[in-house]
Amino acid sequence: TLGRGRLSLMRRIHFPLLRKSLLAASILVFVDVLKELPATLILRPFNFNTLAVKAFEYAADERLIAAAMPSVTIVIIGIIPVIMLTRAMQQN
Repeated sequence: TLGRGRLSLMRRIHFPLLRKSLLAASILVFVDVLKELPATLILRPFNFNTLAVKAFEYAADERLIAAAMPSVTIVIIGIIPVIMLTRAMQQN
């Protein structure tokens, strides 16, 4: 235990070693949740639409031009963390 308590050991040794892995895992989960549609359709409250639901509704009504904006927004929001993760990995 290096003469330290468990909390101090976690904070000073383990967490710094795990920081980048936790960040990468968090980004991957964020991107996956962002584009998740079936669970959102099942679990959402009434009159509450996410971008994925809005894009799905527009596409189901064959309003593809209207569906483009929420879809592009999902792609942009999803690609920003991926770019950040790629740059962080290249620096190491």
